[in-house]
Amino acid sequence: MGAETAVAASAPVCRRLVGRTAVVTGAGSGIGRAAARRLAAEGAAVVCGDVDEEAGRAAAEEAGGTFVSVDVTDPGQVEALFATAHGTYGSIDVAFNNAGISPPEDDSILETGLAAWRRVQEVNLTSVYLCCKAVLPYMRRQGRGSIVNTASFVAVMGAATSQISYTASKGGVLAMSRELGVQFAREGIRVNALCPGPVNTPLLRELFAADPERARRRLVHVPAGRFAEPEEIAAAVAFLASDDSSFVNAAEFLVDGGISGAYVTPL
Repeated sequence: MGAETAVAASAPVCRRLVGRTAVVTGAGSGIGRAAARRLAAEGAAVVCGDVDEEAGRAAAEEAGGTFVSVDVTDPGQVEALFATAHGTYGSIDVAFNNAGISPPEDDSILETGLAAWRRVQEVNLTSVYLCCKAVLPYMRRQGRGSIVNTASFVAVMGAATSQISYTASKGGVLAMSRELGVQFAREGIRVNALCPGPVNTPLLRELFAADPERARRRLVHVPAGRFAEPEEIAAAVAFLASDDSSFVNAAEFLVDGGISGAYVTPL
């Protein structure tokens, strides 16, 4: 952990979400788990959804919240996730639709098979559609809500070391978030696309362990000289969830260490 990360992880946490309920998908690890902890520290009641029951329960225990087993590609299970959150806590104020995959078989368009393409689209894009569709009626009745959908910096720039279905799915998340933010803005609902750069998570480590050269080629382009830590992305989630971001809507919210702004990186 670098000095900047240590500062971010140890910085005082505001209590901006007291009395609110947040649902986090993909809460069992990485960005989702860090976000569940951060949202709980901000005062929210957190509902942790994950397909991995052991990891999801551990995340819920850390956050002092509730675990719901959910396959985010299953409409019935997604609806049950949000129904449980509302039934348990009486409101749904924040939806962090974060679950996603990046399997090694998703590669160049020349190599990626149709089954791999479809699987990534289902988990990364269709799941966000299902989560938004399920949570919006609750937020509309309340007249308020913040939806944060996990896209990626690859939604706004291309990569020669491609993961074609992942990139396409995140571009879809960005476009859908923008449209929903516009559609529901006058009902008090904000929808933003969080676009992280590469993050030091189990998903990234697994992908790059199989191909260290791919990791090296990507890291060299990060002006900050390192990948992000999950806690740094979680801090952005907390901001977007809170009233501090009350005029941030339909945005591509980049937290990428400067990658998308770099022409050349420092020597």
